[in-house]
Order: sequence, then structure tokens, then C-alpha cells
Amino acid sequence: MGTETLAIGSGRMFRYAVGSLLLLAGMTLLVAHGLQWLNLEPRLLRALQGGAICALGTALGAVPVLVIRRMPQALSDTLLGFGAGVMLAATAFSLIVPGIAAAESLGLTPWAASGLICFGILLGAFGLYLVDRRVSGASPEMLVGTLEHPVIPPRIWLFVFAIIAHNIPEGMAVGVSAGGGMADADSLAMGIALQDVPEGLVIALVLAGAGLSRFRAFLIGAASGLVEPVFALVCAWLVSLAQVLLPLGLALAAGAMLLVVTHEVIPESRRHGHDKLASMGLLVGFCLMMVMDTALG
Repeated sequence: MGTETLAIGSGRMFRYAVGSLLLLAGMTLLVAHGLQWLNLEPRLLRALQGGAICALGTALGAVPVLVIRRMPQALSDTLLGFGAGVMLAATAFSLIVPGIAAAESLGLTPWAASGLICFGILLGAFGLYLVDRRVSGASPEMLVGTLEHPVIPPRIWLFVFAIIAHNIPEGMAVGVSAGGGMADADSLAMGIALQDVPEGLVIALVLAGAGLSRFRAFLIGAASGLVEPVFALVCAWLVSLAQVLLPLGLALAAGAMLLVVTHEVIPESRRHGHDKLASMGLLVGFCLMMVMDTALG
């Protein structure tokens, strides 16, 4: 069994985990009431609520690190594959297909609409690629020099930063769909929140396994999703200013998400040799998100 079993922490850590869940539940209620007091325009409020749900999913995923010392690598890779499948389905059914429809509603021909979406996909991917190059070019000292555990390799932090960076297009997707008044905006937010749960767990466990305290790993994992409500609100505001930005915004988010899935998530899920499990997780995640988008959206 050894490292291939879940290692459970002490009773004190279990109480910490339960307390963290209760704290998250209380904060969720407070935030829900607080959002109502902001008196935002309905589409902006919908975007902020969707982004907050995604951030909550990440935080909930990070909670088990307070109890679990390590997770079987096979399970971790399967969860990463599941998240990749969810993101691929969300890209196709919640971003690209509605983006083409939105472009056609503006009077573009099918060829012109598809061309606009292709341009947006490539532009979004290229933009995130530049961000990734910027982060990857950071020095190891800048990445780990200020922490109490300098033994954590830069590759670990680059993976964490990549996950945080790909939360940006997820927030963009939620904001653009909500700001554009799309019917499936809520199901998109729920789908992204669903795949954020294993994502938050993976980040926290990776950091804990690399030497950070479990509480600190939990805090970083939970905080990694806070960029989503910020970008959701900003993108919803931009789309509300000009409806013509809706198809382009959907395409930009789709391109960024596609790059993250193919460049970061799928390779990481297959890096330890669990190819079949990662692929099965991807298929299950894809089908689940497809059902949420088409049958429940």
C-alpha cells in the first residue's frame, strides 16, 4: 500500500478541516448577502456570482489537504484528466458554439463568423502563451527565495502559477457569458466550479508534498481561484458596453482555455505514466460537462 494509499492526518487536522468547511460556508452566506447590497446591474451581478462560485469550488477542493497527507498519483492524474475533459467540453459547447451563433446574430455570414471565432481563439491562446513565457522566465530565486522552504523546486511553483493563470480565462468565460445574457451562463459557471474542486486539491497536495505546511498549502490552494470573480466582473462589464465584443470575448476565452488544457493540464496528467486513467477521467469529465451544457443548460 505505502504511497499508493491516502494518508490521513491527526484528529486535530480533521477538526481544522471541518472548521474550514464551516468557515467557507459562513463566508459564502456573507458574500451572497454582500453581493445583493452592491446593487450591481443584473448581468454584472450574475457574472460576479458565477465567478464567486468558481472560487468557492477551488477553496473547497483545497480543504482535504488539512486531513490528507498525500494522495495516490493515479488518483491525482485521473482528477487532472477529469478537469481537462470538463474544460474541453466547456470550450466547445459553452464558448465556441455560442460564439459562432452570437457572431451570426450580428449579421455575419457563417464563414465570416467562423473566421472571427478562429481569430479570437488564436489571439486568446497567443496572449496566454506570452503570459506563460513571462512566468516561465522568472528566476528560481524569485519563485522560491522568499519562502521558508527553499527546497521546493521551481517546477512546482511554475505548475501552480500555470493553474492560477488558467483561472483567468475561466473567469473570462463566466463573465462574457453572463455579461452577454447567455442562457447557459449558470451551467458554465457550475461546470467550471466542478472542475475547480480537484484543481484546488491538486495544488494544495502538490505544495504540501513539496514541503509547505498543510495549512499554508490550503491557503494558497484556496486563494488560487480568487482571480476568477475579478476577471468575470471585468469581462462582463466590457461585454455590456458593446454587444459586438461577445463573440470575440467568447473566442478569446476559448483559445486561452484550449492552450491551458493542451499545454499544461493534459501533459501533467500523463507525466507519471497513468495515461489510461487520465484519458478515462477526461472522457468522463467531457461527457458530464456536455450534459450540463446541452441537457441542463
